[in-house]
Formats: sequence, C-alpha cells, structure tokens
Amino acid sequence: MENINLTETFTEFKELKNIDRPTMISVLEDVFRGTLLKLYGSDDNFDIIINIDKGDFEIWRNRTIVADDALRDNTHEITLSEAQKIDATYETGDEVTDEVKLQKFGRRAVLALRQNLAGRIADMEKLQLYNKYTERIGELVVGEVYQVWKKEALVLDDEGNELILPKSEQIPSDFLRKGDTVRAVVYKVELRNNTPFITLSRNAPEFLERLFEIEVPEIFDGIITIKKIVRVPGERAKVAVESYDERIDPVGACVGMKGARIHGIVRELKNENIDVINYTGNIQLLVQRALSPAKVTNAKIDEANKRIEVYLQPNEISMAIGKGGLNIRLASQLVGYEIDVFREDVNQEEDVSLDEFSDEIDAWIIDALKAIGCDTAKSVLRIPKLDLVKRTDLEEETVEDVVRILSEEFEE
Repeated sequence: MENINLTETFTEFKELKNIDRPTMISVLEDVFRGTLLKLYGSDDNFDIIINIDKGDFEIWRNRTIVADDALRDNTHEITLSEAQKIDATYETGDEVTDEVKLQKFGRRAVLALRQNLAGRIADMEKLQLYNKYTERIGELVVGEVYQVWKKEALVLDDEGNELILPKSEQIPSDFLRKGDTVRAVVYKVELRNNTPFITLSRNAPEFLERLFEIEVPEIFDGIITIKKIVRVPGERAKVAVESYDERIDPVGACVGMKGARIHGIVRELKNENIDVINYTGNIQLLVQRALSPAKVTNAKIDEANKRIEVYLQPNEISMAIGKGGLNIRLASQLVGYEIDVFREDVNQEEDVSLDEFSDEIDAWIIDALKAIGCDTAKSVLRIPKLDLVKRTDLEEETVEDVVRILSEEFEE
C-alpha cells in the first residue's frame, strides 16, 4: 500500500509539473538509491525498476550465497540456509535475487523518502520554470491579473505560474483589476532563494516592438524591420523602420489604411502618440524626420562631440522641442546625437531657393543637396565643402562649382 501511495504521489507531481519521462525516472531512482544508501550503506547491488505507465516500481537486491558460518556482509551476502528458504536448489556461490518491499524500510524511512521526492520535484519544477522564462526574455506573454497591490500586480500565465508586473513597469495610465487580461513582455528572470522571480514590463521598447509584429504582418515576416524604438511610456514613442522591399512603404505599412494598424497599438498603450519614421543612414536626413512635424531648414553635425545643430524658423521651434522637451529628447535618443535647436537667420528672406539655379546647376545635383536638407543657397553655403562632399557623395570639383555659383548670387 505504501508502494502504491508513493507512486501515486509522484504521478500527481508529474502531471502537474509537466516533467518529461527520462527526468522523472532519473529523479525517482535517485531518491530511492539515496534511501538505500542510508538503510544498507550501499546501493550497488540493487536494481530499481520503474514503470511510469502502470504507476508502480520494484526494488530487487542481488546477493551471493555463502556458508552459514562465513557471513560477513548482510547487504551483499546471504547464508545458504536463508537462500534455500527461497529455493531449495540453491548452493554456495550462487547469486540470489529477491524483491525488497517498501514496507521493510519502516514508516519513518518511507515518510522521509516521500518528503525527499516532493522536495526534488519542487526544485526541478522551479528550475524548469526559470529556464523556460529565461529563454522567453523579450517575448510577449498574456496573463490574467490575480492580485493587485500598491507597488506591483500578480499575473498568472496560462499554466498558473506566477509573474510579477511592477508598478514601475506599467504604463502610467494602466488601471489593473483582478480578472483583467493583460499583455506584457518578459523583462527579467531571477533566482531568489532558489525560487524563480519573473518580472514583466509594459514600458520596455520590446513591448512596443512585439505589438508591431502582431499588427503588421510585414514586420513579422521580416520584410520590414524595426531599427530602433525610443519612448516615454504613455506619452510618446518614435519608431524607426526600414523596408527590404523597395515596393513597400514601411511607414504606410505600419500605419495601415486610415490608421487601422497603428490604432490597435495606440489603444493598447493607452493613447500613447507614436511617430513612425522611415529610417536612413543619412544622419542629417534622419534628424529632420525625427523632429517631425517641425521642418528643419538646416543641420550641422559635429561627429567628434556627437552633437547636431538644427536651424528652424521661429514658428517651428516650439513644435520641434515639444511639450516639456519630449519631442527633441526622443529625437536625440533615436539618432544618437545631442540636438541643439537654433533660430534660422533673421535675414532668411534674402536667401534664394536652389530651384532658382536650375539653369546653372543640374537637377540631379540639386536633388542630392535637397536630400541632405539643403533647400536654399545659404543652407548649402553654411556647410564646409568637405562635409558637402561626404554627405552628398558628389565629386569635390562638382561641390566647388556649386559653391562658386551660389556665392556669386550674394556678392555685391
């Protein structure tokens, strides 16, 4: 009866903890051998047969038959008279194999064995959970809010595992209640006192990235890639995207028809404003897109100090900076440069559009200059010649001709 109860106890653990068969058998055998070592001082002459499907096990002991007056080791030897009680044909030197019933261990030993087994299974389950979620860091999980406290919420996954969503990783406008379904990414997995501690986040950039993968099939399929995400949760986010297919507009694909795709993400993020930007390796052009909707008239890049000076019309400056400096701060994080905003020259009205020089400068050269944010003659003249060559990929001789033509326009 003890034999059956012990196996049933283990079977219940197996079903609850989803432990694979080889591991389950290995643990059960290890626990039994530990008990045999304590009781007999050795386990090398015992065979343990475990039948998980039937829910039972057997322990067999192998001993050598010795003369009645030659017994030295009760564990590995058996006297001839005892052996012949099992089978009268046995002789000295033969091997005897007999079954050891669990009841012979004694009630205290059986209880200790059962507790040891329960402890081992619990430790395995903790390690299995830790390994499972360590591999899922950055992945999206869906769970049910089980309990809400002041500093965190307890979330249960579909297997009933406990996950923690701290207040600091919730969107400021989140209002969680027991029974709510919540989505978040696995942010951090730790072992504390041999217990896995799994932290979720709705503030991490990876959360926004996973939402885009769900809403935008082209991102999930790898046709469009997210180059970088910066955000202030619940307020604003900027997402730089790039398409590997020239026929697909990455920004349009992410926004969707009439904003259908982006609206689902915005709702999940509690109306967080999301700016989707077409990524480019041209830093000057990228900073112009990052500061949208403000229009940059010129930008000077200081590579050594990782700073960019941007020039805007006076009425565009507040738009570029944004409420509380949020827009310019996110733009700086997106491009990886500190951005300094300056007013455009007050004599801007004396400037001349590059299109006015189409009779002297080829259209493709004007387009190359516009591509780096230079729409007027003065915006070109402010940039050193070597920088113009580097940013536009134009020949140095071509740049010198352009600068000469533009300079002549402002000579008295």
